[in-house]
Amino acid sequence: MRLVLGALAALTVLRLILAATVPLTPDETYYFLWSRHLQAGYYDAPSMVAVWMRIGTSLLGDNPLGIRLLGPISAGFGTLLLMDAGERMFPHRQAGLMAAAMLNATLMVGAGSIIMTPDTPLIFFWTAGIAAFARLLEHENPRWWLAVGVAAGLALYSKYTAALFVAAAFIWMITDAKGRARLRTPWPWAAILIALAIFAPNLWWNGTHGWVSYLKQGSRVAHFDAARSLQFLGEFLGGQLALLTPIIFGLAIWGTWRLGRAPSAAAHLLVWMTVVPGVVFLEHVISGRVQPNWVAIIYPSACLAAASLPMADLRRWLKPALGLGFALTAIAYAQALAAPFPLRAGADPTALQMRGFAGLVAQAAARHPAFLTSDDYATAAILAYYAPHDIPVAGFDPRWRYFDFPAAHLANQTGILVTRRSGTPCEAEIGTVTRRRDGQPIQTYRLCRFTAPATGVLLPRP
Repeated sequence: MRLVLGALAALTVLRLILAATVPLTPDETYYFLWSRHLQAGYYDAPSMVAVWMRIGTSLLGDNPLGIRLLGPISAGFGTLLLMDAGERMFPHRQAGLMAAAMLNATLMVGAGSIIMTPDTPLIFFWTAGIAAFARLLEHENPRWWLAVGVAAGLALYSKYTAALFVAAAFIWMITDAKGRARLRTPWPWAAILIALAIFAPNLWWNGTHGWVSYLKQGSRVAHFDAARSLQFLGEFLGGQLALLTPIIFGLAIWGTWRLGRAPSAAAHLLVWMTVVPGVVFLEHVISGRVQPNWVAIIYPSACLAAASLPMADLRRWLKPALGLGFALTAIAYAQALAAPFPLRAGADPTALQMRGFAGLVAQAAARHPAFLTSDDYATAAILAYYAPHDIPVAGFDPRWRYFDFPAAHLANQTGILVTRRSGTPCEAEIGTVTRRRDGQPIQTYRLCRFTAPATGVLLPRP
C-alpha cells in the first residue's frame, strides 16, 4: 500500500507542476471571473468551480497553479475514494486498485486533472457518492445515506448533470426488491432533503434571475437531422474511444455487460450509474453534439465495472491498457509543454486551447484603446486576464447582466472589439491580430472599432 500511495503522491505532484506550467485555457479564465465575485449561481452553471478557484487563489495567488490547485488534489483524493469503493464492492481481488489505475490512465482524467472546469469537482463528488454507496452496501448502515445526500448535493452544486446521479440511484432502487424496501424507510428521503438543502442557494439564485441558467442548459436540444446525427454519433464514439483510451474503453463495455447479469446490488448500481448517463448522451446525439467532457461522469463506475472482470482476463489486458493510457497522457503532457511533435499549430488541440493568448492580447493592447471587449465570453475572459490594468476590459453581451460585476460607465467611448468570428459586423475594421505558437499561426482575430452602449460591466482582473 505504501508503494501505491507513493505512486499516487508522485503523480499528484507531477500534475501540480504541469498545472503551474501550462497556460490557462479560455474557459478557465472565464471561470476565474466567476471566482472574483462569488454568487449562488451563474449564467452557465452552478458555483462550485468558482468556489474551488477562490480557495486555490486565496492560498497561492491569481496564477495558473492557484486557479487549478484543487484539480490535481481532488484527482488524488478521488482516486483513494474509488479504491475504497472497489475494495468494498468486490473484496479480495484488488478491484479498487485496478479501477483507480485505469481511471488515472484515461486521457480524460490524466490530462483533464490539470485543467479546472465544472467537471473537476463534479467527478470528485460523483465518485464520493459511489464510495458512500459502497459503504452502505457493505454494512447496511443507513447513516451512509446521509453521506450520499451530501455527495449528491455537492455534485449538483458543481454541474446540473449530477441530476443523472440521482436518477441512476433511484432507478437502481425501484428495480430491486431490497431497494424498494429501502425506499420505505426515511433514510433515502433524508438524503434527498440534504441534497436539496445544499443545492437550494442555486435554486434561489435562478428564481431571482428568471431561471436563466436552467433555461440555457435546457435549450441545448436541437432539431433532428439524420446526416448530422450520424456525424455526431461518430464524433461521440470516436471521442470516447480516444479519451477513455481504446483498451480501457473495451474493458469498460465488457465489464458493464457482465455486471448486468450479476446478482449483487453493487453490480447493478454500477450498471445504472454507467448506463443512465450513457443513454441520455446517446439520445442527445440524435439532435446535437455531445461534448467529450460531459461523459466523464461515467468513467468512475465504468472503471469499477472493468475491474470486476475475471482475473484471468484482467491479467491479460490490464498492463497493455495502463501502458497505452499513460503513454497517451505523457504525449499530451509533452505536446502541451514543448510541442515536440510536428503538428501544425492551427491543428494542434493543445495549441488551440492554450497557446498564444498573452501575445494576442498584447497586440490588441498596443493600440492603446479606451477599452477592450469581445463578442464571445471566452475571448472577453482572456482579455480580462492578460490585458494591462490601465486598459479596462468590458462586457456588453446580455450574458454579463447575470454577474455581479461593477458597471462600466463607458457610454459613447470608442474602444476595440476583438473577435474570432468572420460574421461579426464592424463599425470599422482596423486590423487583425494573430495568435501564434513559436511563430506559427494558430488563429487570426479581427479588430473592430466599437462604441460602448450605455449598459455594460467591467470584467474583474487578476
